[in-house]
Amino acid sequence: MDIITICKDKLPNYEEKIKVFYEEHLHLDDEIRYILDGSGYFDVRDKEDRWIRIFMEKGDMITLPAGIYHRFSLDEQNYVKAMRLFVGEPVWTAYNRPADHFEARGQYLEFLAQTA
Repeated sequence: MDIITICKDKLPNYEEKIKVFYEEHLHLDDEIRYILDGSGYFDVRDKEDRWIRIFMEKGDMITLPAGIYHRFSLDEQNYVKAMRLFVGEPVWTAYNRPADHFEARGQYLEFLAQTA
């Protein structure tokens, strides 16, 4: 695990990082976040590819499965402190959409088809 604080005073290259977080992307591993302080939004896509906005605040936890397209943005507070949980060495590689050729994306789509 590690802890990330997203605000102008604490995050190096703040403006650049905010843009990267907001760009729609996926990861090849699950993304697990526990909000320690502040708040923000995770946006994900539903089965019909429409946005779903999830408000996160202190005490909330989310697990985004590998292969799901998503993005993150701050709210009007412009501050969030989150614990990032992972198994093994963290790999924070984000693959911007389109990234449908990855096995993780195919497995996620198979999972969605099974729950229909």
